Amino acid sequence: MLNEDLTNPTRLTGKIALVVGGYGAIGTTISEMLAAAGATCIVAGRNGERSQGLAEQLHARGWNAAGTEVDASNVEAVRDLTDRLVKEHGSIDILVNCVGFHKEQPFLEVTEEAFDEVYTKTLRVGMFLSQAVARHQVAVGNGGSQVHLLSVRSSLGFRDRGYSSMCAAKGGLAILMKQQATELAPQGITVNGVAPAAVRTRKNEDALQDPGVLSRAVANIPLGRLATPLDVAGCVLFLVSSLGNFVTGQVLYADGGLTASA
Repeated sequence: MLNEDLTNPTRLTGKIALVVGGYGAIGTTISEMLAAAGATCIVAGRNGERSQGLAEQLHARGWNAAGTEVDASNVEAVRDLTDRLVKEHGSIDILVNCVGFHKEQPFLEVTEEAFDEVYTKTLRVGMFLSQAVARHQVAVGNGGSQVHLLSVRSSLGFRDRGYSSMCAAKGGLAILMKQQATELAPQGITVNGVAPAAVRTRKNEDALQDPGVLSRAVANIPLGRLATPLDVAGCVLFLVSSLGNFVTGQVLYADGGLTASA
């Protein structure tokens, strides 16, 4: 017999959610959605003023939120942050890793410095951010959920573009996520990835006003449009809510059917 409350299965009331990179073009909507669902949303990022500013906006809308500064590529800083949050809130139930870095260079021109920077700010972040949160989740013993923001480029190359560093880092994070899920499953902790195709955000809105640019961007997407930050945030909410309790080690493609078609 099912005992779950099905009246509002995406409610996150009482949960503490850490969203790193939570004020970015996609991270902002993820932070908003988790806070709207009832979680206390901790918005974290390199720019403390932007983190705090978004947290204040969320609070003004009647939601629980706080902002904090952290350089996610600094492992000691990440560990200090998670230690502090657990002291303040008792747990970190949800981690959403929105951190990533991209430097486009044609394959024959990729430099060691650029490759290392993309790796450090993407794959290495995913490893040690997840580890820092998982240590507390295991110690508290109440399970938890983690979601990494990936990309369709974690499994697909990009024709006529210099995406070697980014594809390598996101692809590495995709398989790392599966290993994290495997090792943390006995503790009731789920780890998944959300992999969007191109997302229409404030960063690319001006370019997409050109009908030719937009037409080329959606040419291979069966649904005929770009993803929105809300599309991505909805996938995250599913994975961290009770609806996703039995889903772990999976990549959820928010790509409008791109990876399903030839």
